[in-house]
Amino acid sequence: MTSQALRARRRFLHFGAALVAAPMLILSKKSVASTAARSLSFEHTHTGETLSLVYAVGDRYVSAALDSVRHFLRDFRNGATHAIDPGLLDQLNALAAATATRAPFQVISGYRSPATNEMLRRAGHGVATGSLHLQGQAIDIRLADVELTDLRDAALSLRAGGVGYYPSADSDFVHIDTGSVRRW
Repeated sequence: MTSQALRARRRFLHFGAALVAAPMLILSKKSVASTAARSLSFEHTHTGETLSLVYAVGDRYVSAALDSVRHFLRDFRNGATHAIDPGLLDQLNALAAATATRAPFQVISGYRSPATNEMLRRAGHGVATGSLHLQGQAIDIRLADVELTDLRDAALSLRAGGVGYYPSADSDFVHIDTGSVRRW
């Protein structure tokens, strides 16, 4: 066989091997993705509590972890709890990745009971009557190692839900929720 024929044969074999290997690489990536653990860390600014956990592995949420999050993000004023939308946790996980934070999320407010929401509304705190906090679909946060404007911009870039920006000294947080994509 001539050297030109050998080179052509090698190219053909390499191309064939690549065609055979490509689906295996795709399956391999899917297998890794389906077993990848997703975790979060929190510290609550009102209760002083901390929480670090794996809340999902691949496409499955860890039910004990969701129970822990439910308790952690309870209405700190009266202890009421509500299921937290796992999509909100996925948003936080994506936000942690987008900001490359090494700090836990500082939680200002998670679930808010109807009684607390009404009390805050009457006191003029500007809370919405139909706030997604009432449904376990919203959280007010900040990160110690990320500027508030950068946190807001990262949340907006996700286009995963609502983003509110509260930079005043008495607020100093970003609101995210799993509602429609909007900003204020």
